[in-house]
Amino acid sequence: MSPAPAVRLTWVQPEDLVGHELRQAAEDGRDAQPLLRVWLAAGGPPAPDRAGASPAPAPPELRALSSRLLDELAELPSPLAADEPAPWPAITATWPAPRPTPRAARSGSAPGGAGLTARLEQAWTGRAVGCLLGKPVEKLPLHAIRALARAAGNWPLDDWFTARGVPAELLAAHPWNRRSAATSLAENIDGMPEDDDLNHPLLGLRLLQRHGKRFTTADLGRLWLDELPAGRTFTAERLAYRNLLQGLEPPATATHHNPFREWIGALIRADVHGWTNPGDPAAAAAQAYRDAALTHTGNGLYAALFSAAAIAEAAGGRADVHTALRAGLAVVPPRSRLAEAVRHAVDTAHRYADFDRVVDHLHERYGRYHWVHAVPNTALIAAALTHADGDFSRSVCRAVSGGWDTDSNGATAGSLAALVDPHGVPHRWSAPLKNRLATTVPGFDGIGFDTLAHLTAQEAARP
Repeated sequence: MSPAPAVRLTWVQPEDLVGHELRQAAEDGRDAQPLLRVWLAAGGPPAPDRAGASPAPAPPELRALSSRLLDELAELPSPLAADEPAPWPAITATWPAPRPTPRAARSGSAPGGAGLTARLEQAWTGRAVGCLLGKPVEKLPLHAIRALARAAGNWPLDDWFTARGVPAELLAAHPWNRRSAATSLAENIDGMPEDDDLNHPLLGLRLLQRHGKRFTTADLGRLWLDELPAGRTFTAERLAYRNLLQGLEPPATATHHNPFREWIGALIRADVHGWTNPGDPAAAAAQAYRDAALTHTGNGLYAALFSAAAIAEAAGGRADVHTALRAGLAVVPPRSRLAEAVRHAVDTAHRYADFDRVVDHLHERYGRYHWVHAVPNTALIAAALTHADGDFSRSVCRAVSGGWDTDSNGATAGSLAALVDPHGVPHRWSAPLKNRLATTVPGFDGIGFDTLAHLTAQEAARP
């Protein structure tokens, strides 16, 4: 009997991670040149532009070297450590005075006021719409996104992507995301298909139902092992999942052999913490920190704080988009790379009337980062929301048309914009979703956004 073929566990094996860690070291200003020379001399590949695994397992000696180099790279000091603190008290110490006080320390404040459930239904729907809009062009370069939309007469982007009218040779040159086109092109949409950008908010809701707002990072880890299929995790989340299975505890789950710890994964989990703390950015940021710490550090964690706080401000029902973005920025260490990028993106969005010029500028300035990194993507989200001035359709279309992690950016922009646009999500966007969400998260498959809003409002009302 022949032995079964070996299974390649993508984004897990050390030889697949060293190049990404070397790239992260360069972004941090850590001196990794001696270790880079060792890696290249041993035949290791340079840092790839796409996350994933090599086609075949590495020889044992290269795998052993990979593990050693990952350990040594983690020990390299970063010159940015003082500007990008890790502990929660050190982060809150950077907040402007007077520092925000979480609602739990106030007396007699009602979360969100009248109409919260209706706003939350718009937010859940808006997140799904933005995600679905970005799904077919995820991973495509900016010029391909523009070419495909222009060929369909849909540029500046103002509608779902479609293959109708697009020349076959253009589709061959720039194929849609192969996992998404069957469910996310205009001609194929029939409800909201499964996506990690919706799975994680569902898990966040389940976390709050099970443990309340005082959950711990370890509580989230146990929930993942109970209810999140490993195959539905990617990049930092998959590595943290592996670390949990190996018996590591937070915060080591985020740091051990995890070069994706400053990517966008924590950001896509942050909405539920904003939704359940309407009008209270500080409390939303505190929850988002405990969630993000399972998988992310530094700018990856700050992106979650930014998003949660901005959405919390918007969920209160009284803020415009610019006030919400300022509330998000207020909880991010001001000298961090993420804060600089958000400030610059907002300024750039105010400077140019043509959003394509805004996007080109951001790609020129931040294109050195990996396309899933939190810094460029958070900057693009902030620019899109600023430029759209609170309009839902313009917000999601700008966020997706800017490239990089299109479905995640569209989702976050859609969640916040749906809260601040007085008209909510237009029917032309919500109708194809049929108030139905597919997921592998137990107990939620086929659920409606109206039901999710009701459940989320219940958690917002809990002390």
